Amino acid sequence: MKISISYPPMQSKKGTPLLSQNRQFQWFNSPTYIFPVIPAYAATLLSKNGYQVFWHDGIAKEQTYQEWLADIINTKPDILVIESKTPVIKKHWKIIDELKAKNKELKIVLMGDHVTAMPEESLKNSKADYILTGGDFDFLLLNLANHLSKGEKLEGGIWFRENGALKNSGPIDLLKHDLNSLPMVDRELVNWQLYAYKNGNFKHTPGTYMMSGRDCWWGRCSFCSWTTLFPGQHFRTRSAKQALDEIGHLIDLGVKEIMEDSGSLPIGDWLLEFCNGMIERGYNKKVTMSCNMRISGIKDPKIWQLMKQAGFRFVLFGLESANQKTLDKINKNLKVEEIEYGLKICKEAGLEPHITAMIGYPWETKEDAQRTVCLAKDLFKKGYVDTLQATVLIPYPGTPLYKYCLENNLLNFTDYDRFDQREQVMKSVLTTEDVKELTSGLYKAFMTPKFILKKISQTRNMNDLKFLWKAGTKVLGHLMDFKS
Repeated sequence: MKISISYPPMQSKKGTPLLSQNRQFQWFNSPTYIFPVIPAYAATLLSKNGYQVFWHDGIAKEQTYQEWLADIINTKPDILVIESKTPVIKKHWKIIDELKAKNKELKIVLMGDHVTAMPEESLKNSKADYILTGGDFDFLLLNLANHLSKGEKLEGGIWFRENGALKNSGPIDLLKHDLNSLPMVDRELVNWQLYAYKNGNFKHTPGTYMMSGRDCWWGRCSFCSWTTLFPGQHFRTRSAKQALDEIGHLIDLGVKEIMEDSGSLPIGDWLLEFCNGMIERGYNKKVTMSCNMRISGIKDPKIWQLMKQAGFRFVLFGLESANQKTLDKINKNLKVEEIEYGLKICKEAGLEPHITAMIGYPWETKEDAQRTVCLAKDLFKKGYVDTLQATVLIPYPGTPLYKYCLENNLLNFTDYDRFDQREQVMKSVLTTEDVKELTSGLYKAFMTPKFILKKISQTRNMNDLKFLWKAGTKVLGHLMDFKS
């Protein structure tokens, strides 16, 4: 049986779709390609079990739609798998129907956070055959392939048609899936080099992503689309030893920087074992590590110091807002007074903190939103953060925020195509122009002469200079993304 894991190209005047391994969808003027870890596990698991797997990422390959379609026609897969998100779900429905018109025997599978939240919708609006819910695409795809080829009973979490009726195999049970049972990702099978260079987070290239936890050990933020896939109470990790073994393999492939993209890096004993293992194996001298972390997740400066020694460089924190009311309403489990200290001890350990912030909360005034911009400027001025990502808040279906908007009549529209950070989705005192202006203001927060001169003074070699130039072009690209 032939199986294609596909990302069809979607050419748009808005830019390049940032779809894979991404919790918030955007069209980028400056292309970024993120290695899709869980679909890569799926491809590897299927291949290890005897299936012929094709990796058709037409977005990262920078193909036209016709070029991607020619690849599909030439390889003649029996199953074609597409990961989707809210702003492109309607485009995927059209692509699915076109593919089915060309080949009625082709089985098409949709997966992702949007279809997890609303599985019946895609079966009603397209000719998709199966919907996978939950984030363990790897385990469910193997089960589905075995069901179709060997008659294996379907696990919970799969939707399908039967005699014209929509049915499902029951609730998904993420806890039955042992991450330690997964094979190491076959990076060559999934063309890892496609994602190794065009990524603003990488200071050293080639770079890649890995993921030891699914997904965030908090996992309750009301806006996060991935809480639909991985609720915090189901947080799982593979062993620190397996993570270290994978890093050794990546070093052998020539990787120079690794983004450990668990929603929040596992902490406690796991993190201690991992960091000590990086040092003992000497990997800290051969590769640079980055990760996601909650601002209040590590309170002991000694842990940050250990992470620095273990080879960590870049740490991404979700700041989200400078207003306590907002942090409480989105269930961030963070106090405003914790922000500065958390970033300060990380920076003092020699790491490079990166913060994310959002604009467009329906209950925030322009003064509230400006307070977030001012906090970002102050953090840059004090030298506690190095970089920033700003986004427009989107209420993705399946999230508590989306439910809140429905219950309070806060949606300006329900056209999924427009849930793409190019306008204000939720009713608010803020206009779309206000939101774009404030989002651009966040990106400009670090553009002070003092900060720029400091960065230039820290440049030690050509690699530092290239990274500084790349970071600058990415910021200009983001300013274009939110241009009025």
